[in-house]
Amino acid sequence: MAHQHLHSTTENPHRESVTGTTDVVLELENVSKHFGEETVIADLSLEVHDGEILTLLGPSGCGKTTTLRLIAGLERPDTGSISLEDAPVAGTGSFTPPEDRGVGIVFQEFALFPHLTARENVAFGLTDWDTDERDARVEELLELVGLTDHGNDYPEELSGGQQQRIALARSLAPEPEIILLDEPFSNLDVDLRVEMREEVRRIIKETGVTAVSVTHDQEEALSVSDRVAVMHEGDLEQIGTPERVFQQPKSRFVAGFLGHASFLSGTVEGDHVDTSLGRVLRADVNGLVVEYDGTEIDLLIRPDDVTAYPAGGPEADGTVVYRRYLGPTILYRVELDDGGTIECMHNHSDRIDLDERVAVRVTADHDIAWFPAEQRTDDYRAIRQTESGESSDAEPGTAD
Repeated sequence: MAHQHLHSTTENPHRESVTGTTDVVLELENVSKHFGEETVIADLSLEVHDGEILTLLGPSGCGKTTTLRLIAGLERPDTGSISLEDAPVAGTGSFTPPEDRGVGIVFQEFALFPHLTARENVAFGLTDWDTDERDARVEELLELVGLTDHGNDYPEELSGGQQQRIALARSLAPEPEIILLDEPFSNLDVDLRVEMREEVRRIIKETGVTAVSVTHDQEEALSVSDRVAVMHEGDLEQIGTPERVFQQPKSRFVAGFLGHASFLSGTVEGDHVDTSLGRVLRADVNGLVVEYDGTEIDLLIRPDDVTAYPAGGPEADGTVVYRRYLGPTILYRVELDDGGTIECMHNHSDRIDLDERVAVRVTADHDIAWFPAEQRTDDYRAIRQTESGESSDAEPGTAD
């Protein structure tokens, strides 16, 4: 039996162009899934393109892991269809079991066989290959993941990062159409997690395989993905490149989940938006059409979009109510005199004390996203409550 071995790809630095011009490998159409009376997936349609890394991102309970299990064949959809390489694998009248889907899975716990060496773990799914091809494939993958010298080690003799790379090599060994990664970095310590994100992306791109990953970690999703699909309560809120989803979120939930988000209310007046922090030029607000003249809107302000200055008297806009030292930077939360709150990110060398009166200015050097005031939702109010709360040090959207 002849098998196709690894092929090298040149990663496109402009990740926007990865999609839209390539073939569809995986398609979910109008998929729903219920457990009892609970709707976990409502009506999900999604395409994954050849060679891309797509990450399903969202809080615990949003349906992302269930979606991954539906793709793998570990669950059956209640409605809708799933296709791999244009062949239906789930839907009305059809269901292909997991072992026949050509899908590789990297589990959160890595799930290596403790009684097998690293080399034997990688070879586990290659029982139908002849001996020479199997051995060559295993050595090829050990070299790819940088563990040629550890082939005879058992899982307990490997570090967490090494175990993850062996698990990835094992999933890639049978040359699957697609690989699925379930919270692949959650069991690693913080420093190793960052290193392994880059390593796993490199390995996936070098093989040219298509990958779907699941995580609740925004930084992970934004750093490793070609596209990010943000999920919320069983629905797909937004899908796009990391840059677009972060900078131009389509909902307040996406805005708040993908990092610190403050909403600055203002009124559209001619060539500017009049806010409690002064005027923001209309030219600096993304896509603000004439139909919104004279109306109230909410500007999405990230911490690096504003700067606070110690000030007193009428120049002050609010009071510092929260300060978190992050090493290179310091995050401040300012309670504005008009009742709102806003967060600022400063260099670690800057020093503003708690309870200090400050002036705040919008200093963004990019187009600012915005939302109509009438579209305020419970998600928006929850985000505002999180921003103003003093009881927790958790960053918005980081809880699993």
